[in-house]
Amino acid sequence: MRKVILQCGVLALSLLAANVMAAVSVEEAAKLGTTLTPVGAEKAGNADGSIPAWTGGLPKNAGAVDSKGFLADPFANEKPLFVITAATVDKYKDKLSDGQVAMFKRYPETYKIPVYPTHRTVNLPDAIYESIKRSALNVKAINDGNGLENFTGNRYYAFPIPKNGVEVLWNHITRYHGGNLRRIITQATPQTNGSYTPIRFEEEVAVPQLIPDMDPAKGANVLTFFKQSVTAPARLAGNVLLVHETLDQVKEPRLAWIYNAGQRRVRRAPQVAYDGPGTASDGLRTSDNFDMFSGAPDRYDWKLVGKKEMYIPYNAYKLDSPSLKYDDIIKAGHINQDLTRYELHRVWEVVGTVKPSERHIYAKRHMYLDEDSWQVALVDHYDGRGQLWRVAEGHAQFYYHHQTPAYTVETLYDLIAGRYIALGMKNEEKSSFVFGFNAKAADYTPAALRASGVR
Repeated sequence: MRKVILQCGVLALSLLAANVMAAVSVEEAAKLGTTLTPVGAEKAGNADGSIPAWTGGLPKNAGAVDSKGFLADPFANEKPLFVITAATVDKYKDKLSDGQVAMFKRYPETYKIPVYPTHRTVNLPDAIYESIKRSALNVKAINDGNGLENFTGNRYYAFPIPKNGVEVLWNHITRYHGGNLRRIITQATPQTNGSYTPIRFEEEVAVPQLIPDMDPAKGANVLTFFKQSVTAPARLAGNVLLVHETLDQVKEPRLAWIYNAGQRRVRRAPQVAYDGPGTASDGLRTSDNFDMFSGAPDRYDWKLVGKKEMYIPYNAYKLDSPSLKYDDIIKAGHINQDLTRYELHRVWEVVGTVKPSERHIYAKRHMYLDEDSWQVALVDHYDGRGQLWRVAEGHAQFYYHHQTPAYTVETLYDLIAGRYIALGMKNEEKSSFVFGFNAKAADYTPAALRASGVR
């Protein structure tokens, strides 16, 4: 009897310790899948019905998939509810970011926002929902919010019920990308007259838990392995970037290497972080502008403002059409807004301000994250003088056949220079995203870079 009592006591203390360590209580976590969606969004619609209730997202067979893997637009027959122009922007500015409003002032004749009916299309595989529940109960932020503890197994969506700004940002950083992913994409950095030279990348993203021969010790503090090969133009072809994206970048900074085809050498690349220049970006984006925001959050204080309803780029199937050429998309000043689609969605609003002890070319980042996918949708970037400098828009679509949200095109507009960068286009490529490829640990070592970069 004494042994039984002792065991019960140990079990009770273990459960108590688990609750103390939990990010949220068992009662709060139970909201996931009930009043909240399985990823932590509000399941109900808004008061006037312009944002509908989440009813499970698009089914896997929502549209046809062509031989290249491009998806049919489930909403191809819809027309805009209205189009916001420079003449009407004041009427809608309460649902726009300051950066979007500034774009109307910078390009009053050409910039527009076509607003369509709202569709809450996102849903994820059941295994990801299970990992989200586990995260809610177990994951804690450490190192002043810059690292994660108890983030094990399938590591996705660290804080589905966030309590502060950095936790909201972590959900973007740790979101589901569809497992191991390959893609061929094109980047453009147009001149003010719209002329550009396309930069072509072949990229891979792999996660340690989906690499069968990965040494668990080597993958313990790695969130993703990223490899990027430049294949065009000829002057850049053969250069390869390898990144080990660490979970706690204060404890262990991001590890990066570059193979330079001209020098035939592999070098460490500590500049591939924070405000280091982005690959072949002509100075128009930083390393942490990639994926709208990537890397360590430690140089900023992140304030959670709350939630609001905004017109954000969404369900960008038209923009991803393989019938388009890049010349159809890339125009002077901004991409062809006639090809875009915006919808009213609830977003998390977070403001990052550079800490007094740190430095970054962006003194403030005003960010808006979609509640259904946790993807960053809009970012306004401010310089050290407090002037609005760059405006980012993440044109998102839901890859319904693989239950994965992702970006179609990421744009970053420089209001001062009148130039921009568009990253992620694949309309003219031989295939769309390839999900679930077989990754090997040896492919993500510095020794493997030289072989990857052979011209």
